Amino acid sequence: MGGKILVAFDDSENAMRAVEYIARTFTREHQITLFCVVPDTAALCDMNSPSLTPYFVEKQAIFCGLEDQKKELIDEAMQKAKELIMTAGFEEKNITLKVQTKKKGVVTDIIDEAHSGYDTIVLGRRGLSGIKEFILGSVSQKVLHLARDISVIVVE
Repeated sequence: MGGKILVAFDDSENAMRAVEYIARTFTREHQITLFCVVPDTAALCDMNSPSLTPYFVEKQAIFCGLEDQKKELIDEAMQKAKELIMTAGFEEKNITLKVQTKKKGVVTDIIDEAHSGYDTIVLGRRGLSGIKEFILGSVSQKVLHLARDISVIVVE
């Protein structure tokens, strides 16, 4: 019986490389969850108050439209990833797609989800420059340092 694998997923090439790694490396009995944390923009998009600046009100629809497009891109990327995993021989019943609104922070939400019964976290390495990564850190770097009692695989 395979274990439970959590894939920290977004619509990036790095995330898709992590999915490709899983498809060719893990056994078909593993249970794969593609997990994406998205910002909570619903409150901002629903905000309608006289105290809002005219500039914000003017740009609010544009911003919220972009957020909807981003969610569509994530959904499309998750479907593409699921198809890739199924093409590698995994059964559909062993693949879960989970999108969660950010609660505490992307990294903390990934760690919290991982501790709900997963054996391994797999994620792509973000393509930051060396200086940016040193100053800002990356999600993969932070997950690697904060994960306890769980294996983490960072795919280049």
